[in-house]
Amino acid sequence: MEWIALSSLLFLCAAAKSRRESWRCTTISELMINEQIRDREIRLIGENGEQLGIMSAREAFKMAQEAELDLVKIAPTAKPPVCKIIDYGKYKYEMLRKEKEARKKQKITDIKEIRLSPNIDENDLNTKANQARKFITKGDKVKVSLRFRGREMAHMNSSKQILDSFVEKLSDIAVVDKPAKVEGRSMIIFLGEKR
Repeated sequence: MEWIALSSLLFLCAAAKSRRESWRCTTISELMINEQIRDREIRLIGENGEQLGIMSAREAFKMAQEAELDLVKIAPTAKPPVCKIIDYGKYKYEMLRKEKEARKKQKITDIKEIRLSPNIDENDLNTKANQARKFITKGDKVKVSLRFRGREMAHMNSSKQILDSFVEKLSDIAVVDKPAKVEGRSMIIFLGEKR
C-alpha cells in the first residue's frame, strides 16, 4: 500500500515539475504583453510608429487600453526596453507570415551520390554523367564515389583517371568543390554547380 502511495506521489511531483518548466518556457519564448511588462520605465512607440518617449509601464499600458490595443515589448534587451502599442494578434500573424516567406526563399541543397567502379565501361560512365548532370541542373551537389573491392585496392592510382574523365564530361556545368580523396575503400570527389 505504501509503495502505491509513494509511486503516485512521485508521478504527481513529476507532472507538477513538467508544468512549471513548460510555464517558464512559454514566458521566455513569447513576447511579453500588457500586464507581463513589469519594467520601471520603457521607451514607447505609438501605433503609427511615432516615438512617444520614455514613461512608466503602467502609463503605457493605460494608453494601450485607451486605444483598445496591446502593449508589446519588442526589444527587451535595449536600455530602456522598447514597447509598442499594436494589435498583438495581427503582429503575431505578420511575424509568422514573414517567417514563412523567408523559409520559402531558402534553397535546400541535397547531396546526391553517384557510385562508380574501377572497371566501368565508357557507355555506363556517360549514363552516370547524364544522371549527375540532372542533379546539378536542379541545384543539388553531387558526391561521386569510386568504390574498390578486393584486388582493385592495389590499382587505386591508375583508377583516378576515371574520376578525371567524369569531371571533364561535366566541366561545362559543374566545378569541383572538394578534390578527390581516399576514404576507406573508396575515392570520393564532390561536384557543385558552376556559377
